[in-house]
Amino acid sequence: MFCLETYLQESDDYDILISRAGFKDCAKVIEENAREIIYVNAGEKILGARIIGIPPVPVGVNEEKGTILFPYTKPCYGTAVVEIPVENEEIDKVRDLNIKGC
Repeated sequence: MFCLETYLQESDDYDILISRAGFKDCAKVIEENAREIIYVNAGEKILGARIIGIPPVPVGVNEEKGTILFPYTKPCYGTAVVEIPVENEEIDKVRDLNIKGC
């Protein structure tokens, strides 16, 4: 099973687009930097981490780069937007979480 926390500690293959930010600021960064936006409910799991935010929570997809952008909240550090490379299957899993009508 994939562990996002371990990945972020052991890998350099990701970008943090904003850190120590509020949910609204993170949502704005995702909406401005992703080619495709998928809206999910707060509490959904992406890469093993529960998504926290003001629903609907945007998750960005850049299929050409093979990345997703999502808000990641870590206690004592606040919320950040992380862009991380993923397999196409993970992109499909995120798309399956899409809230219809948003």
